[in-house]
Amino acid sequence: MWPEGNPTTAPMQEILYWQGQTMSMMYKIIADALRKEGLDDAHPQDYLNFYCLGKREVTAEVPAPTSHSNENSPLRLAQKFRRFMIYVHSKGMIIDDEFVLIGSANINQRSLDGLRDTEIAMGAYQPHHSWAGSQGPPRGQVYGYRMSLWAEHLGTVKECFRQPQSMECVQLVNQMAEDNWACYVSPQMVDMKGHLMRYPIKVEKDGRVVPLPGHESFPDVGGKVLGSHSSLPNALTT
Repeated sequence: MWPEGNPTTAPMQEILYWQGQTMSMMYKIIADALRKEGLDDAHPQDYLNFYCLGKREVTAEVPAPTSHSNENSPLRLAQKFRRFMIYVHSKGMIIDDEFVLIGSANINQRSLDGLRDTEIAMGAYQPHHSWAGSQGPPRGQVYGYRMSLWAEHLGTVKECFRQPQSMECVQLVNQMAEDNWACYVSPQMVDMKGHLMRYPIKVEKDGRVVPLPGHESFPDVGGKVLGSHSSLPNALTT
């Protein structure tokens, strides 16, 4: 949901600012392409979506307050509302149910260069389970891995998950992610059925990314979701 660290600090807010700018750039490219093709009824989120992972659960036990925290501290609020993001340090990418890249390396030039950061990653595919080598969509182990991840984080398996590129699947997953976010931020204590949540931003039809009304900052811990620009040198945040 936010980079490792305190999301209210200037370096984290700068990172979140540029993250928001990157999202907006991508959505505007899609919006421009849709407009050029005359697809007036389409929305950029029909083709690109950002999600985050969170966990919330009801418990009968009330955690003992710590001596160094006040009622409005992030720690006490997390204990009160029983929610927090799931921080996944591994990096992964699944492409068309055909190829998987997974490891500790960030998916960028610096980490994958091989001569800069000390990281590890592996890529894998099955030649006979590819779009080129199959009579239909790939149904090998990469597909199985993706389906198991979706089952874990969505809490269910639906037939349309087999065709993730379909509009039916896109709309269903977006609705489930929206429902999970609603459970996460609800004042009522609930057990979430899944972990996958919409990233708390609003995407306009023209591709602009703006704060999600009522959720401009992260729950409990604070910090603007879309960050704020500062005078920090780029070397500190890139």
